Amino acid sequence: MKLIARSIIAIALIGAPSWAEEKKAEVAWTKLFDGKTLDGWKPSFKEFSGKAEVKDGAIVLQKGMKMTGVTYAGKDFPKSDYEVVLEGKRVEGKDFFCTTTFPVGDGFCSLVVGGWGGMLTGISSINGADASENETTSSTEFKDNKWYQVRIRVTEKKVEAWIGEEKVVEVERKGRKFSTRIECEECQPFGLATYDTVGAIRDIKLRKLTDAEKVAAPPKK
Repeated sequence: MKLIARSIIAIALIGAPSWAEEKKAEVAWTKLFDGKTLDGWKPSFKEFSGKAEVKDGAIVLQKGMKMTGVTYAGKDFPKSDYEVVLEGKRVEGKDFFCTTTFPVGDGFCSLVVGGWGGMLTGISSINGADASENETTSSTEFKDNKWYQVRIRVTEKKVEAWIGEEKVVEVERKGRKFSTRIECEECQPFGLATYDTVGAIRDIKLRKLTDAEKVAAPPKK
């Protein structure tokens, strides 16, 4: 009987997926950029903007007189319980190179990446205060022509963001109003922008969070 029981357990273990396989299966990413065209995207700004084009598998936002950006043209971007990841680099200039506008419930806000002289990160805006004026304000040294991974996670409770492995934003949604500066309204619901800077963005992908991840820390990549 013991031998039979052991055999049944062994067969079950062989047939069952490993924990790592289960976790991998849960991470179902949707690519928002095909690496070849701007299909699914539209220019964010009509005047004083640089050109948005695809080069070497990345969206390149050329320097304009003010901001250059692209906005996701789909109607299916989630409002909460999602994670978006992308890679960005500053090619030329001294200001933000992949500032990302995204939904938070029925509102929107922007993660500023390398603004106000090249180092500032933070959320614009929280309760009317810009990224340079609220609790998410921080500084990161960004090197030219180096790719940085940007990760944003929105749940019903929090807005979180990482630059590489460093968490740069963790703010509770309760009691806070999230909004964008007027300059970034054209990037809603989801968009990417530069200011007086040439930026490149690639590997833009989105996924919905699992029930467990809505309350747990994100898995490391």
